[in-house]
Amino acid sequence: MKSRTVESLQVKKAEIEWAVKAYGEKLHQAQADLAHVTAALAIFAATGDRKATTAYANFNGIWKPRELLALCTGFLESEGQLSTRELAQRVLTASGMDTRDKVLAKVVANKLVYVLRAQEKRGKIGRAGMRADVCVWRHI
Repeated sequence: MKSRTVESLQVKKAEIEWAVKAYGEKLHQAQADLAHVTAALAIFAATGDRKATTAYANFNGIWKPRELLALCTGFLESEGQLSTRELAQRVLTASGMDTRDKVLAKVVANKLVYVLRAQEKRGKIGRAGMRADVCVWRHI
């Protein structure tokens, strides 16, 4: 037979466990809400500072018109053939952005593909093949 003290403590333990679980769920939701608000704030309060740019920012005003093309052309002329990933890393470095941010690098690489394919159609840049499932570009 359990003592009254043991029974009371077991009931209290169950109540506390339930409260911890409930607060844990609220904490998880609060953290998600905070992340969303922080992301929205970063987007709407963007100053145009390239160093503070995140992968979900609006990239339309980050570079001047044809600045990406000029950067890529310069890299291809000076270094020879480069893959899209290599060009993206060089653009990040030249723009003063965080080169360790893999998501940002992928967003920039996708933007470069758009720019480079347009120049490929004009005959100014060409594909030299594929390396590790990534296009290798060359200056013509």
